[in-house]
Amino acid sequence: MKNNMRILELTESTRKNILENLLKRSPSQYGQYEAAVNDIITQIRERGDEALLEYTERFDHCTLTPDTLEVTEEEIRQAYGALTPEFIEVLKKSAANIRAYHEKQLRNSWFDTKENGTILGQKITPLQRVGVYVPGGTAAYPSSVLMNIIPAKVAGVKEIVMTTPPGRDGSMNPATLVAADIAGAAKIYKAGGAQAVAALAFGTATIPKVDKITGPGNIFVALAKRSVFGYVSIDSIAGPSEILVLADETANPRYVAADLLSQAEHDILASAILITTSGTLAESVSAEIDAFLQQLSRKEIMEQSLQNYGYILLAPDLDTAVETVNEIASEHLEILTASPFEILPKIQNAGAIFLGEYSSEPLGDYFAGPNHVLPTNGTAKFFSPLGVDDFIKKSSVISYSKEALREVHKDIELFAGQEGLTAHANSIKVRFEAEA
Repeated sequence: MKNNMRILELTESTRKNILENLLKRSPSQYGQYEAAVNDIITQIRERGDEALLEYTERFDHCTLTPDTLEVTEEEIRQAYGALTPEFIEVLKKSAANIRAYHEKQLRNSWFDTKENGTILGQKITPLQRVGVYVPGGTAAYPSSVLMNIIPAKVAGVKEIVMTTPPGRDGSMNPATLVAADIAGAAKIYKAGGAQAVAALAFGTATIPKVDKITGPGNIFVALAKRSVFGYVSIDSIAGPSEILVLADETANPRYVAADLLSQAEHDILASAILITTSGTLAESVSAEIDAFLQQLSRKEIMEQSLQNYGYILLAPDLDTAVETVNEIASEHLEILTASPFEILPKIQNAGAIFLGEYSSEPLGDYFAGPNHVLPTNGTAKFFSPLGVDDFIKKSSVISYSKEALREVHKDIELFAGQEGLTAHANSIKVRFEAEA
């Protein structure tokens, strides 16, 4: 039987090579598509709905008009009818968990006052309008709909609009529509690809301009989001999915193998890595993976993913293993050791951390509540999961009484003078010129 997972000794050299290999998957490596994406954006900016409808016909093979771009209430009602009551109930349970988790992230405005009349503070304001992009076709993920819309609703965003590509007949994925309705989308538009991102960023006669765009998509969507950043805010430029499992000899090899494959099935660029201190576990996991591959439906995708970006790394000790975990900074990290909570304080870089053998990664994808929109491609070193903070903005508040300013005005004037900004100094000085 073919051995699908290579087992390597974890050394400085193998770590360096793996990191370089993983970084090849970054959206920044696909510059050959930038010109096409920028042309689409330009056309949408200049011709609005006309260009959007042309691209929808060209790429989605669907003929629409400005009047049929928006999903109707009747279409949403029909979507409910196309799903089983059991699945609708699961969507509602998942939404409730996601909402409860994100409500704990809410911030309040605050003010700090002093007796001399100084008031300093921070004002929290939700964004006015947010656009959520949702992939269509075979990559229809209602879980992502919930994860993108619910934090925005919790943050207090007044209007959330969603775009997703239509089928050839103009139909929409019913699970996507129901999830959007449950989560609280105000409007849903039949538009996909870079053209939908551009429409959200700049607005058309039909689709309103938003303040921020979130949501996953293919390389064209990722590049479009990068191009419109600055005109609007974006969540991130998401790369392929990743899982890293840190395990010792106590881990169940069948569980580890199943969890690695749960990410390898996403696409051929997905990464699945096991770092373990146990050679016995490494061999057992490799064998379990080969057996699972004979049973699971997306075998070819998983095999290619493992061939390209799958590794089992044998570490000499847990400290070395943890050091490599922090260097890779994986999107999903599972800790399957005898004492996972003892490892947790040592973890610096990971998008989401799953502790213990009954905290499998799909629990986070669908149901637990924490957001599954996570930093990828090593960006967990400086980025965080999508959350309520992504849908608010903060304003500083400053108020000084005359007495408070009098106490410090000479200090400010001196500081401004050192920078050669005499008008800055004068702005303070004039308020006390009568006292000179």
